Amino acid sequence: MTQTRKTTRFTSMIVTLAILLSLFCIAGMTTANAATERVSLYSASETFSKYGASTYEVFIQTKDNAQDQKVTVHYFYMSTLGWCDTEAEYVTTLGDGSKIWKAYFTSFDCQYAIKYEADGETIWDNNNGNDYTGSDKIGTAPVAADRLFDFSYNLREYQIKAVLQNYAYNKNVFVRYTTDAWNTCNDQALTYNCTNDNGSETWTAAIDLTSVENYSDFEYAICYQVNGTEYWANYFGENYNFNYSIHH
Repeated sequence: MTQTRKTTRFTSMIVTLAILLSLFCIAGMTTANAATERVSLYSASETFSKYGASTYEVFIQTKDNAQDQKVTVHYFYMSTLGWCDTEAEYVTTLGDGSKIWKAYFTSFDCQYAIKYEADGETIWDNNNGNDYTGSDKIGTAPVAADRLFDFSYNLREYQIKAVLQNYAYNKNVFVRYTTDAWNTCNDQALTYNCTNDNGSETWTAAIDLTSVENYSDFEYAICYQVNGTEYWANYFGENYNFNYSIHH
């Protein structure tokens, strides 16, 4: 009888510990999953390409009230040198309170993940374990301007390329541009080009610059209207200009 009670008591303790351990693991997993939403790729574009290497400009979004935040891009440089780190710099704070960071890196085989450190925690955004590549143009941004190769115009037509989230079928996308340093401006509609592998869409337009004498006076921003909301891509207030392209 005594032995049976001891065995029963021991078995109960084992079951209780197993339940507590399971709850702990589940809680830990939930925290980890929620934490990944604190940092994410916002948008990215290629800025330079030559001799098989490309330089990328990556914008990262953090949603956190932590005082000390550090954002690092962990990227694959080349097979002989492996992985490297570059620290991102703070750019601006958006209307929703989230922060935007920017980093540049050069790679012969673009592959990268984002590391976020705050309040003693280290959190990764690695594209759900797949890492990001050069084909990932947009993350959490509603709309972003993509770069084309420099002098990407034909007979004085400047090519505009926008990548945007497909929030709804009915949408309006246009570019607002100036050729005289914003003394005047014009709006021109973009047209649908294609749907990308991640579900985002590419829209394009060509702006006639035949009468422009000073390209330094040319700037533009892209507007995306959908579901009663208006989103702007304007390089975080700096606007895009004639040099926003892939140089080589």
